[in-house]
Amino acid sequence: MKVQVQWVTILLFLLLFGCVFSVHSASKVKELEKQRKMLLIEIKNTNKFLNENHKSIGDVQRRVDLLVKQVNTREQLVKILGNEIGVFNKKIQDKEIQIAQLERNLHLKKRNYAIAIQIVYQEKNNQDQLFFILSASNIVQSFHRALYMKEYGKWRRAQGEEIIIQQNKVIAEKQVLKYDVQTKTNLVNIKKNEEEKLRIQERIKGAEIENLKKNTKKLQAEIDKKKRQAEVLEREIARIIKEELAATKKAAARGSVKRKSETADGYAMTKEEQTLSTDFAKNKGKLPFPLKGSYCIVSRFGQHRYGNMENIHYNSNGIDIKTTQENSARAVFDGIVTRIFILPGYQVSVIVRHGNYLTLYSYLEQVFVKQGDKLKIGQCIGKIYTDKENGNLTILHFELWKEQTKLNPELWLYR
Repeated sequence: MKVQVQWVTILLFLLLFGCVFSVHSASKVKELEKQRKMLLIEIKNTNKFLNENHKSIGDVQRRVDLLVKQVNTREQLVKILGNEIGVFNKKIQDKEIQIAQLERNLHLKKRNYAIAIQIVYQEKNNQDQLFFILSASNIVQSFHRALYMKEYGKWRRAQGEEIIIQQNKVIAEKQVLKYDVQTKTNLVNIKKNEEEKLRIQERIKGAEIENLKKNTKKLQAEIDKKKRQAEVLEREIARIIKEELAATKKAAARGSVKRKSETADGYAMTKEEQTLSTDFAKNKGKLPFPLKGSYCIVSRFGQHRYGNMENIHYNSNGIDIKTTQENSARAVFDGIVTRIFILPGYQVSVIVRHGNYLTLYSYLEQVFVKQGDKLKIGQCIGKIYTDKENGNLTILHFELWKEQTKLNPELWLYR
């Protein structure tokens, strides 16, 4: 009896642990699967743009950047697949242990049930149940014997039903195990396929970088040109911000409308702007992308070097998003259009203010808004410029500022 109680206790613990682990592993599998699908979409979009042909040295550089991005993304995908396989290995291992325990418990139940049936059979041969009840020394004992026989019969039936339930559970768990094993096999095959693609892309990337090195002078000239254009844009944004800061300070001094800034030299906001700024900050990592449809980030925020070319660096105050023709830039949050201007290398640019945050949308060829317009999140700002002389290259340049500080847009956008 002690052994039976121990087995039941162990089984209950394993079933409880199995349920907890099952919920955790299911959640982990869903999260990894979600990440894998997102990476596959990113790879698909990058492949689409890699297949386009552009002529200028700057776009050879962009192709190298895309290849580097593609290799990095595929490396992440291979890692995610490895993690998924690891989760399924653990699931399979735990499921095998759980099934073994269920089968041991089932065997124990069957053995006990067989003993009970054997006892009943012997009793039927040696002593009639009715005689057993009537042969009691008094009526109370007869009642207890009748009750015993009734409860014993119930117990036997319950044991029989429990055995059937246990058998069905073993069958069901084996089906789950079979599915997990097949899923793991599929993931292993996908991982092998992605690893082979990764090796091929590594070779292509290396060849493209070597080709780019042969045109170092042209590339450096292109970078220097873009650097000068970026500096002009940065100075223009800084000038606009200072101009707006001065205007709000004057307005605050007049006291016609109550204004408040976060810092002594910060942008003095109205109550409405303060609310807008707070709401914008709360949505970090949740802001929609500044365009819809297919896209690929071809230039990221901050300092970078081309491939493994240590002597050639570039800096970006925002991100460049490659997309399809006829696409439009969209507001990432509610705000007010404060400036529309034109600069060489950036076509038309639009600045939208969100309290003390600003977003910049450049490389526009047609603008659908005007200065002073109040925009809603997702509202079209303008059509993105397409370079007809360079394979219909369509890129949106997007920046995010807080006061006079440049921020990494990718940390704020929802992917």
